[in-house]
Amino acid sequence: MSRLRPRIPIPERLSQEMGDWRRRVATLAGAISIGIVALVFARAGDLALHGFEALVAKWVWLPIILTPAIFVVCAWLTRVAAPEAAGSGIPQVVAAVRNESQDDKLFALKSGLAKISLTVLALFGGASVGREGPTVQVGAAIMTTTHRIAGASVRRSVLIAGGAAGVSAAFNTPLAGIAFAIEELAIAYEQRMAALVMGAVIIAGMTAQGIAGNYTYFGSIEATLPLHTVIVAAPLAGLVGGALGGLFSRALIGMRGRVRASRLLGNRPIVLALLCGIVVAAIGIATGGLTWGTGYEPARVALEGETVSGWLGPAKFAATLATSLSGIPGGIFAPSLAVGAGFGEWLTWLFPADSRGAIVMLGMVAYFTGVVRAPLTAVIILTETTGNIGLLLPLFAAALLADWAGAMVCRERLYHALARDFLPKTEPEPEAPAPKPA
Repeated sequence: MSRLRPRIPIPERLSQEMGDWRRRVATLAGAISIGIVALVFARAGDLALHGFEALVAKWVWLPIILTPAIFVVCAWLTRVAAPEAAGSGIPQVVAAVRNESQDDKLFALKSGLAKISLTVLALFGGASVGREGPTVQVGAAIMTTTHRIAGASVRRSVLIAGGAAGVSAAFNTPLAGIAFAIEELAIAYEQRMAALVMGAVIIAGMTAQGIAGNYTYFGSIEATLPLHTVIVAAPLAGLVGGALGGLFSRALIGMRGRVRASRLLGNRPIVLALLCGIVVAAIGIATGGLTWGTGYEPARVALEGETVSGWLGPAKFAATLATSLSGIPGGIFAPSLAVGAGFGEWLTWLFPADSRGAIVMLGMVAYFTGVVRAPLTAVIILTETTGNIGLLLPLFAAALLADWAGAMVCRERLYHALARDFLPKTEPEPEAPAPKPA
């Protein structure tokens, strides 16, 4: 019998270097892939929404049938094929980062592909959803997959890097991706994780920028404000906008709890999706299509200083609340910015006409901060998506006040509350037996 050759031990230092290189290659491949997928997702979502709007232009009353039907189909497909793809996508990553066992289904490629497909389908039905939340979950799924293929370990930092890269590629905002990782996804922000996150975020952003060009999401906005206007507008926008954002979070969390406790809708998600679809369709028809989809177009128009309907804020608020309550896949980032633009439109009535765009920006950052409770992310997103750094200090002032006002209205952070749906259910501890009488 031939003797087996003894296995040559790999020096510990060499093994560590091999692991580092695997992680670097996996991060590079994952970040590039996230940038490409985000662009394809954005293009598909735009085509779906434009197709829906073209149909509505021919048949005004079509949404009363098509929108509820799409909601029902999305809810049914999510329930039977990919329950992990429900809702925004950010709560799934938050739950996976929190959970030591890390449920693989939350960041599997299957969940990511289902997320993209169902969000595009929801946009074809005019749902008030955004692409950014889903891109966070898709980014985490892609980054996890590349690390597994490369044989690198999958840690919490990998999920955070993938999710942050998703924000970067979706908005073309690398700095906002880093800020989002710090404020929303990270539990303990370590130095090694910082390097991984920044590398993934910058590469994903550069990939998207290299393919789509050096663009700003909302276009270049050159609005500024004089000091005497800032002193009034920033606190007013921050306090009121933050409170309204907190109201959205509190309403969504509270309504979800009531729906689950309801005998009529608690175990009937398809019926819930149908009712929510009818509400979204009715709002969209009543406002002449103002609330369909992401809300990008009316927000861009308002930022450019043009007048938009005063109904944009409340109508988009209600449509986004109904869409989120339905549980169908789709994010709330872009719709929240649109609601904030509508709120900012109200504030423009109090200030000179030449400050309209700047006031709208304050409204957007305040409301968005009130909902998401991430002031640094909100300011950087608005700054990078408009190319406007002249309003940086007023935006920070409004965002910090909005964060406080939002917390006063809704103590619990929205994404962390929604993440409970994807965490393992803990069984209640058994009660201790009563002591026997002597």
